[in-house]
Amino acid sequence: MISVILPTYNRASYLAEALDSVLGQDYFEIEPSPRPIEVLVVDDGSEDDTAAVVERYGGRVGYLRRPHRGVSAARNAGLERARGEFIAFLDSDDLWLKPKLRAQMSYLEAFPGALMCGTEEMWLRNGVRINPGFRHRKPSGWIFEKVLPLCLLSLSSAVFRRKVFEELGGFDETLPECEDYDFGLRLALRHPLHFLSTPLIVKRGGHPGQLSSRWGLDRHRIRALIKLLSAGLDSEKEAMVRKELAAKCRVFAAGLAKRGKARRAEFYFRLAENPRAVIFEEVT
Repeated sequence: MISVILPTYNRASYLAEALDSVLGQDYFEIEPSPRPIEVLVVDDGSEDDTAAVVERYGGRVGYLRRPHRGVSAARNAGLERARGEFIAFLDSDDLWLKPKLRAQMSYLEAFPGALMCGTEEMWLRNGVRINPGFRHRKPSGWIFEKVLPLCLLSLSSAVFRRKVFEELGGFDETLPECEDYDFGLRLALRHPLHFLSTPLIVKRGGHPGQLSSRWGLDRHRIRALIKLLSAGLDSEKEAMVRKELAAKCRVFAAGLAKRGKARRAEFYFRLAENPRAVIFEEVT
């Protein structure tokens, strides 16, 4: 069984399209049919018509409503309830293209040692297609050094074997954003990542409420890197993490200084000069 978890918060206007893209996968048209699937919407305390949208799908879509605690808590709640051997996620403002699951499940069946399979992405911003930059291309293999600068693991694109979460645990609920970056770091530290070169999801950006469009996300990436320093890294990987930590502190400090937040900027500039700090309390 594949369990598909859709966390959502006040995105009723996008949710039906996302669900249709899951239920319309051509993977389910392949014999033997029907292929088992579990689709679960985790409603993170929405105040719109999310429940009514899900109700239209009847028993084909499960529904779990929780108080608003953020996307990590919603995904973790979905993981606790999911029964599948394979786990997939879809953000409710993204879409799967019709061949996605078929291509990924074929890969995972052909390579039983692979713990995950992701895909490339098609990007839309305000309805207009844009091309991802070269640095966003997703190489396969042991790519820990490549996931340090930016998040290459798009959760909407990935199918995981359940054992990934049994080993790593779930998503860090203390991170309001960049939880995918944190999870990707932890996974790439221990295992190779596998990506298909074909874009098989559509990521829709530019709309209100999009988490990845907010300024200051590097603050959470800095926290993820500091947390990683306590993961028992070898000397080579520790040096990589500290170098990236210093770089992100400089970028974030410059942004704070530009916005007139001199005291906080000074704190991050100092941290950039001394990235051997492991635990720190941010100034307010």
